[in-house]
Amino acid sequence: MRRLALFSCITCFVTVLVLISPNARAQRPAAAKVYVALWFDTEDYILPPSDDAAKRLAAFLTEQGIPATFKVVGEKARTLERRHRTDVIAALQKHAIGYHSNTHSQHPTPAEYESLLDWEAGAAEFTRRERPGFDDVQRIFQQKPCCYGQPGSSWAPQTFPPLASWGVGLYLDEAEHVGLNGQPFYYGGLLNIFNTKEGPQLRPNDDWTNLEESKTKFRQFYEQMTSNGGGLISLYFHPCEFIHSQFWDMNFAHGANPPREQWQIFPLRPPDSRERAFYYFEQLVLYMKSFPQVQFITGPQAIRLYADGARGHKFSASEIAEIASQMEPEVDFQDRGTYALSPAEILTLLSEQMAAPPGTPGADSGVTLPFTVYGPSLPSPQLTEPVEVPWSQFARSVRDLHSFLQHKHQIPSAVWLGSEPVPPEAFLVAIAKIAAENKKGRAPPEKVIIAPARLATEKYVAADSPELWSWPIFPQGFHSEHLVELARLQAWTLKPAKVNK
Repeated sequence: MRRLALFSCITCFVTVLVLISPNARAQRPAAAKVYVALWFDTEDYILPPSDDAAKRLAAFLTEQGIPATFKVVGEKARTLERRHRTDVIAALQKHAIGYHSNTHSQHPTPAEYESLLDWEAGAAEFTRRERPGFDDVQRIFQQKPCCYGQPGSSWAPQTFPPLASWGVGLYLDEAEHVGLNGQPFYYGGLLNIFNTKEGPQLRPNDDWTNLEESKTKFRQFYEQMTSNGGGLISLYFHPCEFIHSQFWDMNFAHGANPPREQWQIFPLRPPDSRERAFYYFEQLVLYMKSFPQVQFITGPQAIRLYADGARGHKFSASEIAEIASQMEPEVDFQDRGTYALSPAEILTLLSEQMAAPPGTPGADSGVTLPFTVYGPSLPSPQLTEPVEVPWSQFARSVRDLHSFLQHKHQIPSAVWLGSEPVPPEAFLVAIAKIAAENKKGRAPPEKVIIAPARLATEKYVAADSPELWSWPIFPQGFHSEHLVELARLQAWTLKPAKVNK
């Protein structure tokens, strides 16, 4: 390389680099990848031909060497077992298996039963109702489900702790309850591929005649992503939609919950219409595959690709001080290049460092994130004016906060300054200021001011509205301000997901 620097001509420089250096191509930056997460909500346990539709899709993808993720409903798995469709099970087993709720549209659906429950009771109820289906999918497909996605728009934030405890690392679905500008993100301790932009635009219209338009859109997305460092497209289908005249679960529309013997089997579409649907899918997938930087990924591959770089990272005292110095009254996540930190993680790191007396084992050798910390379970008290407390009280409050985090693995709804509660985001800004000053070797102040602050990551959570809960299976007028409020509290956990290079 030093010999090449002697050439004054840029053209000669490039020519010599390419022709002489055997490692020239290896030294070039890797081309930007476009990852395609292709997934199927495999849910219809009423219409028998939907079994064959799922098998056909899985077999086609296997023949093409394209991996996908099939999110299976518990009752669908049990139905395949009862129908002795080992051929369908075997076809899907060649791909990744996810979980798509126990009975999908039978009432109450997850958002319905969670809408009356607090954080802890909601987590327990999700486990009671949904774990049997999860276990059946694992038993029947002999794969631990890698991901979960809600039925329809029946989303609820209380699902995240149970999913994590079951070993699920990915929330994979589409809805608008929470999102990060269409990009993969961490929320509730899980990787979320959720509320994306590009994939929904590649979906078919009602008669599956928009193939050329979808190809054009895909090319545009591909060109944009490869020129901007790469990206991910999340694209979903339902095996049943390739063949039916209307969705199977309209049996349960608008809150209806008929017994099994009254379930209707809706007619199939005409043969030419069904073949047009499969043609749309196959041609679109083959078109995407033809682009050199496209890589199809499954749920487990996405989890590895976006593995959280903050986990296992040892944060030095100077690094924590730098993190603290970036804290603003608008409390936000921090993107630090190779990893990102949520507000909950920043508060955890600062409390870990400040609660450990100097000189104790490990206190000066670095801090790691010990566990997932969730957001508060209740709204915080309002702080409209700054509060001033002596250092002795502030230090005691830091230790109390640290104890709460250790025992509850959750941000408290309030941090107590003796008899006065303050919002955790205000306390975070105050503790960050102290930590940043400590880097300069200054002694603790005699008094600490806790000023009003705001959790800026709340802006990534949707407001409650009828449109947010527009799934036709819900009872007329269903919505849940309570679930949206819990979702805003969990915005403490939100941060970008970073690609491991």
